[in-house]
Amino acid sequence: MDGRIIGFIVWALFGCFMIGLGISAFFSKKAVGFWANIKTFPVNDIRGYNRATGKLFIAYGFIFIVLGVPLLSGQNTPYIILSVLGVMIETIAIMAIYTLSITKKYKEK
Repeated sequence: MDGRIIGFIVWALFGCFMIGLGISAFFSKKAVGFWANIKTFPVNDIRGYNRATGKLFIAYGFIFIVLGVPLLSGQNTPYIILSVLGVMIETIAIMAIYTLSITKKYKEK
């Protein structure tokens, strides 16, 4: 197999892992954690919170896989900058969505 195909497969496997996290969040009975090594805040609607967080993880995984498509173009393609910048922007966007939207809606007052 060509190196660029292997690179894209590894990239896509990470995206599938994120999609798997989102699917498992849908069916979790306890509030799903978003940040590493931090306890989840008290949630007023666990099912709704888990669904919102799961959708966020699934969307992140799909977009991550799509952003990996320039890896198939070859090693020295200038389009790889789209992958690098796209993942940075995507990661910042999901952190902002989680903090400004999901936390605000589901945090117990």
